Amino acid sequence: MSWFIMGTGIALWWFAHLFKRILPNIRKYLGNFGAPIVGTLLVVSLILMIIGYRQTEFLYVWQPPEFMVHINNLLMVIAIFLFTPAAKKGRLVFGMRHPQLIGFKTWAFAHLIVNGDLASLLLFGFLLAWAVIEVIVINRLDREWHPLEGQGTYIMDGLFLVGSLVLLGIIGYIHYLIGVWPFPA
Repeated sequence: MSWFIMGTGIALWWFAHLFKRILPNIRKYLGNFGAPIVGTLLVVSLILMIIGYRQTEFLYVWQPPEFMVHINNLLMVIAIFLFTPAAKKGRLVFGMRHPQLIGFKTWAFAHLIVNGDLASLLLFGFLLAWAVIEVIVINRLDREWHPLEGQGTYIMDGLFLVGSLVLLGIIGYIHYLIGVWPFPA
């Protein structure tokens, strides 16, 4: 049952995110009610993925090398940084198209390289695939995209980097509370 719950959460995640692109007329028809509906679907999908993932039995597929944890943590800092407003206010990635989706792909990949069980491979693999497809769909539908005007500052990049490191520490502590310590000694 846990595999079904996790799979339902993944499918709901895909549907909620791609809804306005694959069914634009229905989304337009929903008007102002569309955003809360999609938001609710996303929250439900997250809950289902977490519950399903946590309840699946551990089915060993491969053993990641220990050094991958360090690569994961570096990738996590990059992923968190890309999730911040850095793309609009910082200089390093100023005007980047899809910084949050690139950050999401980085997050999913980072989790794939340190988790060798079937549930992790399915969950993070399908989420990575969703982010790749989302970028492709957006790019095909919005070919007229242009980078932002102006430039960000390195000071903002520094602030976002410090914030990303703090968030990584908080996320690491939350992982510790659920039984996974992501920072090797």
